[in-house]
Amino acid sequence: MRFFLARGSKATVQINSLSKKNLTQLSEEDDDRRKTWIESSGFRAKPGELLLVPTPEGRLGEVLLGRSETSGPLYRYAGLPSKLPKGRYGIADELKPPEATLAALGWALGCYEFDRYRKPRKEPSALVFPPGADRGTVSSLAEAVYLVRDLINTPASDMGPSDLERVVRAVAEPFAAKVHSVVGDGLLSENWPAVHAVGRASADSPRVVDLVWGASTAPKVTLVGKGVCFDTGGLDLKNAGGMLLMKKDMGGAAHVLGLAYAIMSSKLPVRLRVLIPLVENSVAGNAMRPLDVIKTRKGLTVEVGNTDAEGRLILSDALAEADSEKPEVIIDFATLTGAARVALGTELPALFCNQDAVASELLDAASAVYDPMWRMPLHAPYRRLLESKVADTSNVSSGRYGGAIVAALFLQKFVSKRTPWVHIDMMAWNTEGRAGRPVGGEAMGMRAVFEWLLKRFPPKSSKRTTTTRRTKSKS
Repeated sequence: MRFFLARGSKATVQINSLSKKNLTQLSEEDDDRRKTWIESSGFRAKPGELLLVPTPEGRLGEVLLGRSETSGPLYRYAGLPSKLPKGRYGIADELKPPEATLAALGWALGCYEFDRYRKPRKEPSALVFPPGADRGTVSSLAEAVYLVRDLINTPASDMGPSDLERVVRAVAEPFAAKVHSVVGDGLLSENWPAVHAVGRASADSPRVVDLVWGASTAPKVTLVGKGVCFDTGGLDLKNAGGMLLMKKDMGGAAHVLGLAYAIMSSKLPVRLRVLIPLVENSVAGNAMRPLDVIKTRKGLTVEVGNTDAEGRLILSDALAEADSEKPEVIIDFATLTGAARVALGTELPALFCNQDAVASELLDAASAVYDPMWRMPLHAPYRRLLESKVADTSNVSSGRYGGAIVAALFLQKFVSKRTPWVHIDMMAWNTEGRAGRPVGGEAMGMRAVFEWLLKRFPPKSSKRTTTTRRTKSKS
């Protein structure tokens, strides 16, 4: 596979992870040759520290890896694929099945490299699947994360609204999912006015892409993703620094597409619907203006307090449509606010949810799979900050603070109280490289949501269908 996980049981070299405490115990029991090698190397079992131990014949016989006492298995081995000499490796540590699955997934994530515009720098080493690892889950999630990263990393010149629609159709095809799109002025005739208003200034026409998969009688799960393929800020123009990373503003669309892939390849017994409004927020003579009033699919009118708060506008139409079917749950992903990054930093997505039980279950799932999120409040008194003198609501706050909360409250206007609704506001980008998490596009919160859906709607069969998208097979 592209993520270099090998089938079979033969591994030429074993990887032992050791904490400082383990290292002390090991040294007391070790043979003189190995003990001398460890001591002379200066290996102290610091987290991530690596030591290659030779055999008496001079070949690589073992890998020692430092770890902390509290570290989980997901990223423990994720830094090794590009560091170790080419070969087949196995994990010597005793891992329970969920831990083995996470360890294998971490290895796969550590093999990722964005290679659309250049040749890969190095072929990673291969890991034999640890005993007990769920290969179907590892394959589905690794492919899903790779898809999310690839889409976000691709520049807007090659990932505009029409390009991303083609990707949706390509992902849908192996699973016989149905895809329908509404494009350009068709958005007006089919009542997607907010999407049209935001995207009409671009040469690449705005559109809504609607993917449906699964039995019509199955529980309805609807995903909504913010698909702003590039964001200039509109007439409220961003500066150069603010615009630099705006190729990632379609990160929400990438997340729901990756999540849809995981759901379909794992055959979750749901009726899946994915709604992705796709636009480029551009500057032209027909661009929406500050203080314009636009209509929405739900019928509410919105005063545009700032054209750079466009993501919530296109989501409003999609959420209204999602809610019209009364699904079991609506989950939206969006790179929505800088305020969420100020509050929680770039690595921790903000979770908003209108039902406490669902939020609690999601946070438990996030903890279990090392995909953290932090719940923030839908603080009702802040709704006054969205009041408009000329329309039903404004799209921005009248104050300076609580921007992520106010944005979530705006979205909540388009979802009925009866519908469980989850809103995830995330960065979708690693600002620094760490094991298994290179600089660039990143899936944040997606694996947590999949884990929650997997528990709520378990597959009827343990067999899972997986596809290989730009993958290599290793036996």
